[in-house]
Amino acid sequence: MPKMKTNRAAAKRFKVTAKGGIKSANAYTSHRFHGKTKKQRRNLRGTRMMNETTIKTYRELLQK
Repeated sequence: MPKMKTNRAAAKRFKVTAKGGIKSANAYTSHRFHGKTKKQRRNLRGTRMMNETTIKTYRELLQK
């Protein structure tokens, strides 16, 4: 049986932490900032940890 291939689109967007969590960038950060408060924009900077309910799905995409 052949090896599992890593989904390259997912590999470019998500990083796996040492403990097995998955980091990703925040959504809603590309345009239409006039409808968001300064606090919302500030909190959208950087990365976030992915929710436990979706980690299983994305872990399968990131198999190496």
